[in-house]
Amino acid sequence: MPLAAPAATTRRTPLFHALCAALALTACSGDPKPNTSDAGAPRDAGRDAATDACAALFGAPNAQTGLDDTQCRPVCGCGDAPFIPRTWEDASLAALRAKRLVGPPAVLADDPYTRPAPPPAPPGTVCAVRFDAMDANAYTLETFDSREAAATAGAIPTHAGACGLCSSLADLAVYAGTPDLTAPVRQCGLDHATDPAGLRGCLAGLGFTPPCAEIWAYNVEHTRSVCGAVCLRLLRAPYHTPDGALNACLQCDETESGDVFKAIAGRTRRNTGLANALCRPCEEVIPFDHAYPGI
Repeated sequence: MPLAAPAATTRRTPLFHALCAALALTACSGDPKPNTSDAGAPRDAGRDAATDACAALFGAPNAQTGLDDTQCRPVCGCGDAPFIPRTWEDASLAALRAKRLVGPPAVLADDPYTRPAPPPAPPGTVCAVRFDAMDANAYTLETFDSREAAATAGAIPTHAGACGLCSSLADLAVYAGTPDLTAPVRQCGLDHATDPAGLRGCLAGLGFTPPCAEIWAYNVEHTRSVCGAVCLRLLRAPYHTPDGALNACLQCDETESGDVFKAIAGRTRRNTGLANALCRPCEEVIPFDHAYPGI
């Protein structure tokens, strides 16, 4: 389950003012408004966006999303403390990939979907990056009880929850540099439906580290086994229905595969504060600045 979002950092930048003006957000309150009614089901995103400009979902919609920028956009809150995610340039993504993780996690020895999902980390937990004082390109990952504890230890929080197989800065570069991961990951699954090694190689080709590619592969295989029929039927469908909900295939993946994936991967786009082609309620998005030395 998503962790409760901490207070967003105030960033009244020129980009913020321009975005709020363009989207008629200046009258909004500073707190992101929930987009869910019960059981996490989105309310009518189109209706909310028309009546309350702060109620839009968070994301970076594309032609496949099925929502427009009145329903989904890369901003949460627009008063005194909005969150607008960092814009990543090619040079910054390359700098992330150039950093070296010391003591990377081992590749999974077996399928984690054969066991119950590990319990989520306590609210407030963060995975943080600690750079080597003698080598600016080397870093380790460590789980802390809070952002404050990480900062006290000289570490930089990189996502909410415990560190996992996708917590590296190289994997952050993939998440940040590929706003629509759904399409290429799905294509890897289609192209290698009977070839586990090929599937892992295809995912690694997207830039994922081997441990991260492994959990993504297990996720694809598990979703295929339990959601295959509905996903085949919706293969070319928009990611969202007109009311803002995920389509039935993506919701099946979320329900049936999400808990294990989140626990093992560590990093997700939501708990890293990254806007992407799947739109989410703001209360599920955890803001991070991603201000790393030299990046």
